[in-house]
Amino acid sequence: MTGHVDPRATRLLDDLLLQTDAVARLVDRGKSAYDQDEFLRYAGEDLLVRLGEVVAQLDRKVPEFVEAHPNLELRNLKDTRNFVAHGYDVVDFEIIWEVLADNVPVVATRVRVLLES
Repeated sequence: MTGHVDPRATRLLDDLLLQTDAVARLVDRGKSAYDQDEFLRYAGEDLLVRLGEVVAQLDRKVPEFVEAHPNLELRNLKDTRNFVAHGYDVVDFEIIWEVLADNVPVVATRVRVLLES
């Protein structure tokens, strides 16, 4: 149930979870595959941009939501999106992998817990 979460936020959080599921599938391919396949690395960047864009839309459509839920670490996703989108020429794929493999799953779990509460 999501009775205490604004329905506009719920729709966007559902979209965020679709993106985090895609991240999980990418990470499941393994670090070696990621390192060897430039298209997986580009896909990882794109997924981070998409995740950050969901947060940007949350900020626009439900401005109080992100501030009210700092434990979700959504602002970090938006900041990562901005860095990847605007600093594409200096992106460190090792850091991108760490965000995909370590940070995104934490965010996904916290969002799921919130939506299920």
